[in-house]
Amino acid sequence: MSDAASQCTKIESEKTRDKEVSWALLPYVEQNTILPEFYERKRTFHFAGHSIEIEQDWQNLGVAGVVWDAAIVLCRYLEEGKINVRGKAIMELGAGSGIVGILAALLGGRVTITEREVAMPYLSSVVNANMENKPDIKAVTMVQQLDWEKDLDKYDETFDVILGADVIYIEDVFPALLKTLEKLSDKRTEIYISCRIRYERDRRFLQMLKDKFIVSKVYVDIDKDVRIYKAIKR
Repeated sequence: MSDAASQCTKIESEKTRDKEVSWALLPYVEQNTILPEFYERKRTFHFAGHSIEIEQDWQNLGVAGVVWDAAIVLCRYLEEGKINVRGKAIMELGAGSGIVGILAALLGGRVTITEREVAMPYLSSVVNANMENKPDIKAVTMVQQLDWEKDLDKYDETFDVILGADVIYIEDVFPALLKTLEKLSDKRTEIYISCRIRYERDRRFLQMLKDKFIVSKVYVDIDKDVRIYKAIKR
């Protein structure tokens, strides 16, 4: 095993053990040469006539404090009008920076943006900054804690649309993620998962998903090697 691979494995093991990390955890080595954009303090994105500013915090929050390609691709998919969000009840899972949920809100959705406790202060600050001077949108946008293994009992309702960018990685929590998707959806719910298929375990999750949902690949960004899957409950 290479030094880089060993470091990735160590990072994965440590962060899975203490669970002080976003569900969007991904196995990248902390090197400027690999992911220089993660060290940019502020990144500005433009989608559908809206500007979204993300204050990144890689040094303190790691994967939960930066914008991943899968989130950018899902935002572009929203921008193209591929998902009907206006007036819909929407949840973003494992939101990290919250960019996907923020855009869904700006496009007219009633959005609940969720993350684990450790990332809540950061997520709330990013969402609030982008909702400044937008009281009508802020009024229908919520930021809530959701640990897939602990907090599901807090949610009784189902959602029209569920969004997730790079939420399939830690195999230990695949059952909890699947249970979350089942609990928060009904047969009318559209689930969109944007991801790279990096490892065999990612394929295993897709198979688990197919056992409970009708799954189709609806979009591929070849340049970023990101796929978007749509799932509907059987």
